[in-house]
Amino acid sequence: MLMSTPRADGFRMPAEWEPQRQVWMIWPERPDNWRSQARPAQVAFAAVARAIARFEPVTVGASAQQYEQACAQLDHPSIRVVEISNDDAWARDTGPTFVRNASGEVRGIDWTFNAWGGHDGGLYAPWQNDDQVARKVLAIERCRRYRTDGFVLEGGAIHVDGEGTLITTEECLLNPNRNPHLDREGIEQVLRDHLAVDKVIWLPHGLYNDETDGHVDNFCCFVRPGEVLLAWTDDRRNPNHERCRAALAVLQAQTDAKGRALTVHRMPIPGPLYATRDECASVLSVPGTQPRDPATLLAGSYVNFLIVNGGIIAPAFGDPCDEPARRMLQGLFPEREVVMLPGREILLGGGNIHCITQQQPAGHMNDS
Repeated sequence: MLMSTPRADGFRMPAEWEPQRQVWMIWPERPDNWRSQARPAQVAFAAVARAIARFEPVTVGASAQQYEQACAQLDHPSIRVVEISNDDAWARDTGPTFVRNASGEVRGIDWTFNAWGGHDGGLYAPWQNDDQVARKVLAIERCRRYRTDGFVLEGGAIHVDGEGTLITTEECLLNPNRNPHLDREGIEQVLRDHLAVDKVIWLPHGLYNDETDGHVDNFCCFVRPGEVLLAWTDDRRNPNHERCRAALAVLQAQTDAKGRALTVHRMPIPGPLYATRDECASVLSVPGTQPRDPATLLAGSYVNFLIVNGGIIAPAFGDPCDEPARRMLQGLFPEREVVMLPGREILLGGGNIHCITQQQPAGHMNDS
């Protein structure tokens, strides 16, 4: 573990569209989050892993109890299964954030994880296994590690353009259940020191009813420097209507770290989407975990996609907006193949494809 910061050592967080070495995932099994003992979710996760494996290698961490099951469903020459104990399957938030320097060395940031709020609105307890995932991933890869003891962050709470700009939401990072000892300026300083960013753009909120307190990766992302994709609805009855407009106002008033005005592309929000009564009933009810209710609006979003080498892996929902979303993504990424996969099972667990993946940039590890 290193006692300095990435920026002081010449490291930055690359943009997601920069070359990647592999993608990390965690195998789902938690019966109080995933319906029917996680069997439908495992099918969905396996489909995501196989789709990514068409473009680059995938490593999936599975518990000892699920190791054989994961190996059986993930039998593919470009998919590796390793044993990693975990509390749930959100690799974006429990895995490391990778950083790279000009010579191509890759290191990792091991953020403190508290299950999206700890004992003040968090989604489950305990979360010790999840807080160890990043450390174990970095040990497997022999990456040097920066640990942020006392600073809580999830990978889904941030997006960067690789050129000094970061977007996040006030709803998440200013929530007192993350870092109550720090104000906005203090949080920005940690982000600058660890990700080598110079400009932080704060959107007021994420999507309505996002269980993560408004992660930006379900709402708005960079598609290239100077351009963002924003979830959008024109329906005044949709609780996201004002959230989208508030975000647009911020984005139109801001410039990035290079002084460029931002081009904003508006991605339609699917739905409204709800879980069925049967889907909710097949989730094990345990005190202290997130309840499932068919009356609750699901935070479905096409923005929750992953960029890989030569491809875009995006969710579909069996919704009329699926095809317009695919066309928009293809237009924004003409050099990449857009692969859309059924995202409903992952959404029922509280996120989507970007949430269950973590890209590792191309480069070399520490050899000393």
